[in-house]
Amino acid sequence: MSTSVLYDAPGPKARRTSRVISIVGVVLVLALVAYVVYLLGRPRVSANGAVTASVLDPYRWDILLDRNLWRNIGRGWLATVQAAAVASVLAVVIGVLFSFLRTARTAWVRVPTTVVLEFFRGMPVLLMMLFILLVFSTGPFWAVVAALAVYNGALIGEALRSGIAALPKGQREAGLAIGLSPVRTRFAIEFPQAFRQMLPIILAQLVVLLKDTSLGYIVGYVELTRVGLNRLGTSYGSTYTFTLFAVVLVVYLLTNLAFSYVVRVVDRRTGRRGVLTKPRRGGLGGPGALAAAGRPDIDATTGDSQTTQP
Repeated sequence: MSTSVLYDAPGPKARRTSRVISIVGVVLVLALVAYVVYLLGRPRVSANGAVTASVLDPYRWDILLDRNLWRNIGRGWLATVQAAAVASVLAVVIGVLFSFLRTARTAWVRVPTTVVLEFFRGMPVLLMMLFILLVFSTGPFWAVVAALAVYNGALIGEALRSGIAALPKGQREAGLAIGLSPVRTRFAIEFPQAFRQMLPIILAQLVVLLKDTSLGYIVGYVELTRVGLNRLGTSYGSTYTFTLFAVVLVVYLLTNLAFSYVVRVVDRRTGRRGVLTKPRRGGLGGPGALAAAGRPDIDATTGDSQTTQP
């Protein structure tokens, strides 16, 4: 009998088939990479028939030694991080506000909030940026920040609402039983647990927010993409367009990978804290005991009852 819980262990034929599929997949990926390298290595032919060197030619990459390039890339990166940081803080605040209004007990608060939230969730971010820029004349920076904050705040608010709804009813009933008002119960008991459980999702959404700052290129915000492809492209010429594109791509990739690593670390720590810990005899459980279950501690109850038996 197989010891696997989720599925039976594969037999010899299944393992052989899986091995063949894996080998074929690796070969196809390597072939695709080789084809892309071949395309990049071919000489370029312009519209007027002129032949230029390939994008992999060493002279196309000599600008990487130019300090002015990295100085401008650094300024663009700081502008991207600045917009993302301000928008992230505002998005979390808006998300918390949406989550409380969305879960209000009165329909005249809950229903309009639901309509507004769904409207912002369905609105394209770029159109929102253009609307804020043209109607309110806020300037490119605040157009980017406001649009990203409202859109991602709506998504974060829905995530927090789902986290609150997923909590056991015993959490709310326990708060009301000890004399807390419904509002204080929501703030002191339900919301902290929901926020901690939804924190990895919130951080993952903030990674998306960071990448969406590149849309500021359309509304004239001088961030990383605009600095790399527009300003530096004009300075260095079309010969280095692919090089600048690659530099911007790598900087975005490294930034997002670093942020994603932080998300994974927080996810692991949150998962460990959410595990129900075994209580000590005569004492309370670990820090995750109340948050994980919202139900009586059976081990502690049975342990106490066993000590009273002769």
